[in-house]
Amino acid sequence: MTEQSSEPVQQVNKKIKRIVEALLFSAEQPMSVAQLQAVFPELERPERVIIEAAVDALCDDYKNQAIGLHKVASGYRFQVKTDMAPWVARLFSEKPPKYSRALLETIAIIAYQQPVTRADIEEIRGVSVSSNMIHTLLDREWVKVVAHKEAPGRPALYATTAQFLDYFNLDSLAAMPPLQELQALALEGEMEI
Repeated sequence: MTEQSSEPVQQVNKKIKRIVEALLFSAEQPMSVAQLQAVFPELERPERVIIEAAVDALCDDYKNQAIGLHKVASGYRFQVKTDMAPWVARLFSEKPPKYSRALLETIAIIAYQQPVTRADIEEIRGVSVSSNMIHTLLDREWVKVVAHKEAPGRPALYATTAQFLDYFNLDSLAAMPPLQELQALALEGEMEI
C-alpha cells in the first residue's frame, strides 16, 4: 500500500476489517491470515500487518459478545463462547458424538507421544489397537501417517493434524494440558485416562 494521510488509512482499515469479518463469518473452515490476504485481488491486496490488525480489532470487538473470534491451528474462526454452548446446543437435535474410551486413549497417546507406531500405542495401552480405530482416526483426519519407521515391516508413524487441533479447539500442541496434570486428575478419580 502507498503512504497516505492518516484519515484514508483509517477508512481502509475499517473497510478491510469489515471484509475480513464477512470472510470469517462466511468461511466453512478456519482461515489463516495468508488465506484472508489471498482473497483480495493482487493489486488491492493489503499487507499482512493490515490483515493482522483487522483480525486483532475483531477479536477485541467480540470480546464481550456471545460469539468470539478464536484462533485455532489452521487459522481464525467465529464460534459460540463456552458459556453459551448449552443454549445453542438446544437448537440441534443431534447429540454430540460420543467417543469410546479406547479411541480417546489412542488419540491421547498419539497426541502426547507423536510420532508413534501402532505397536507403540499397543505397548502403552496394554491391549491391541483395532485397525478400525486407526481407520476412524485417519478418516476423521485427526491423525496422518508422517513417515515409516526403519524397522521390520516398516510400520507407519502416526501424528496429529491441524484438524485434530481445530476439533479440540487448540491452536497448537503446546496448548494441550500437561500430561502430568491429566495423570493427577486421574489419580484423584476426577477423570479416567
